[in-house]
Amino acid sequence: MNMEPERKALLLVDLQNDFFPGGALAVQKADQIFPLANDLQNYFSHIIASKDWHPSTHKSFASQHPGSALYDIIDLNGLTQVLWPNHCVQESPGSEFHPLLKTDRIQKIVYKGTDTEIDSYSPFFDNAHRKSTGLDNYLKEQGIQEIYIMGLATDYCVLYSVLDARHLGYKTYVIEDGCFGIEKNSGDITSAKQQMKDAGAKLIQSRDIIRS
Repeated sequence: MNMEPERKALLLVDLQNDFFPGGALAVQKADQIFPLANDLQNYFSHIIASKDWHPSTHKSFASQHPGSALYDIIDLNGLTQVLWPNHCVQESPGSEFHPLLKTDRIQKIVYKGTDTEIDSYSPFFDNAHRKSTGLDNYLKEQGIQEIYIMGLATDYCVLYSVLDARHLGYKTYVIEDGCFGIEKNSGDITSAKQQMKDAGAKLIQSRDIIRS
C-alpha cells in the first residue's frame, strides 16, 4: 500500500556549544532544551538542523570593529547589526553541536553566516535576502509543507527562521517550550513571539506534538 509521504519537518536552530552555558554567547536556561530536542525527533521523518558557521573575521563580531563594544548596534553594509562576541567560528569547538543533542537522525545541516560581510540569522537567507542557503529548495524537493521550529535564540535566529518560513509560504509552527531567548532588552522575547504570530505562525507546546 502506497502511503503519502509525511510532509512535515522539524527544524532545530543553532544547538551549538557556544550558545549553551560556558559558551561564548550563552543563552540562559538553554541546556533545558535537550530532552525536548531529542524526544521530538521521534515524531518527524524529516529533521534539519542549522549551524552558525562564521569566518573568524566575521563583521558581526565586535572584535572586528576597534573602539566598539559588545552589543553595540552599527550599520553594516546598509543593515542594522548587533555586534556579537566571537562565536561559532568555523571548525571551532564552539561551532559543534552540543554533545547532549542526538544527531543520528538529522538528515540535513544548513550552514549560515558564512559570508564575512553579512550576518544570517535565518537558515533560509542572509539578513538582506541577497543569497539563499538552498534550504527552501531542499524542503520543496522533499515535499515538505509544514515546518516545526525550535532552538536558539527566540528573539534572533528562531524569529528570523519563522519569518522566512512564512514568507516562503510554509505552514509554520513554533514549539514555544523548545525555544530560549537572549532578551538583550526587556520585552525582546515577547516582541519576537508577537512578530511570529503576526506573520501567521502558530505557537504550540511540545505536548501538542507528543500527544498527537
